Amino acid sequence: MQSMDPMTGHSDERLSSPAAQRNREPILATLAPLLGGVRTVLELASGTGEHAVHFAAALPDVRWQPSDPSESARASIAAWRAESALGNLAEPLALDVERRPWPVDAFDALVAINLLHIAPWSVTEALLGEAGDRLPAGAPVFLYGPFLRDGVPTAPSNEAFDAELRRRDPRWGLRSLAAVSTLARASGLHLEQVVELPANNVGVVLRRQGAR
Repeated sequence: MQSMDPMTGHSDERLSSPAAQRNREPILATLAPLLGGVRTVLELASGTGEHAVHFAAALPDVRWQPSDPSESARASIAAWRAESALGNLAEPLALDVERRPWPVDAFDALVAINLLHIAPWSVTEALLGEAGDRLPAGAPVFLYGPFLRDGVPTAPSNEAFDAELRRRDPRWGLRSLAAVSTLARASGLHLEQVVELPANNVGVVLRRQGAR
């Protein structure tokens, strides 16, 4: 969505994702029970900002910190934030997952939606490493997207999606949940739950263990 505001004459920088519109309610239903007692959620690769607005509106006691390395994405997030006027939705941060340490204050939950498969494996390594270093014991990490799972047939649509991603960039592609879980353990996180969600996606819940 990009239009001209007839009152101000300024371009509306809000972007819109049909996928975000479709999946925001199932994601919220899985995510909300994980956030009891959480003060600040850091969302990585927030994209259009529609998830951030929806979740912040539904979770008024949680401060939602969106971020994205893309300037146009941050402009969209900021525009959605201004339109929503939500007091618990922070200004978007310019955050590149691979540039550690991340330029963000304390957070006690981490969310990444549709990130791992459209990024190099090094992004998964940085995400889990930073989560292990920064999150307090017991804090959740929520990952959403398509994954390859041992013993679970891959849907034809996901096979085609994986092939298309790898054609676009050989470093991209659906991630093995077993490989992510192994790396998570090395970073002080354990796999707590895998939740089936619509359109052959899953919600992966990791939990920060005690000091490594």
